[in-house]
Amino acid sequence: MTLHTAQEAGCDTVLARMSGRLADQTDISAALPSIKDDIAALVPFVHCDVCLLDRPGWVVSHEVGIRTRWSRASGRIDHAPIREVLYEQCPYMLTDDAINDARFTYPGAACEPILNHGLRSRVHVPLRCKGRLIGSLNLSDTQVARYSLQTVAQAQQIADVLAPWFHILHLSEQAERRNRAPASGLGSEEGLRRGALELTQAMELERQRIGMDLHDQTLADLSRLLREVTAETPLPRDALADHLRETITGLRRIIDMAVPTLLDLFGFTHAVRVHLERACHDDSMILDVQDLTHGLPDTLGPTVRSALFHITQEAINNATRHAGASRITVRINQPTQATLAVTISDNGCGIPAAPSRQSGLLHMRTRARLISADLEILPDQGTTVRATLRIPTRPQEPKDRR
Repeated sequence: MTLHTAQEAGCDTVLARMSGRLADQTDISAALPSIKDDIAALVPFVHCDVCLLDRPGWVVSHEVGIRTRWSRASGRIDHAPIREVLYEQCPYMLTDDAINDARFTYPGAACEPILNHGLRSRVHVPLRCKGRLIGSLNLSDTQVARYSLQTVAQAQQIADVLAPWFHILHLSEQAERRNRAPASGLGSEEGLRRGALELTQAMELERQRIGMDLHDQTLADLSRLLREVTAETPLPRDALADHLRETITGLRRIIDMAVPTLLDLFGFTHAVRVHLERACHDDSMILDVQDLTHGLPDTLGPTVRSALFHITQEAINNATRHAGASRITVRINQPTQATLAVTISDNGCGIPAAPSRQSGLLHMRTRARLISADLEILPDQGTTVRATLRIPTRPQEPKDRR
């Protein structure tokens, strides 16, 4: 293993550990302290904070290292030294000396912590969830020119892991904040009553749908299996095992539709990353998920996005179960302005010319046809699976003619 590969493996291990620790957090104030050592292992810092968009025009911050005014109260975006990132005017901010950088010390900027604590080297990258900006990750050091473009890339990797967890913790905190506010008269009570009624009706409809799916699919499959097992001449063991696998797959599909999935909660890229980590049982395997589109899959319709995710799932499962790979990479990119591609590559043994089981490959091809995507399965020092689809164009609204 080369030094570069070893460094990548070490980085992936730290990121996976970070994600695991954040998964255990229920209080947003404890989230950043729980992973500060992991962040410092990748990017050394004197001050680190996560800045999150709150109510319109305002942000809240959570920090470790030095305690500053930034986390003591919410602040206005137009007064934030990192406003260019929060307004999405630039992909990141990097400075060798923030004290002498007009972007950070403009008139009206809340830059006292920078000046008081000598936070000179600074790097700021966006936090995105499902393609939408939710805040920024900010790292500072007192040493001049401490950070580089490589630091920006490392900080963005950290931010991509932090974003979904901080997003859900922030939403939870906002909900608790609203619940602590006193209800305002009969209007609030009536709104709550109607909301509870609508929720009850929706749950009842969902319960009926699940019941019909279980009756029409799972119960029918199990009944067929019972007949095949108790027949005078039972089916061979391998055939029964295949039918049982199909039943389990169908039941899993019903369960996936019945509960909010990671895909719904955190977006496509995070769901792929979590599935890849769950599917891989070898700690030495190098796993890498790269989204070069800033969450473009999450702008697709739910049917298309779900099919694309299941194709990715199946390709990952094949790589982890059958390929004997030591590295799996998932790359999401935009080959042209009108197309989106998801590529799953591994360095395993490849697919045999005549594989004994082809159900996984058939499922991928079927899903690809359903969403009019091109599916390529190529030998490339292992196997590369690439799904490419055209990005649906949204109809333009008619111009206002006066």
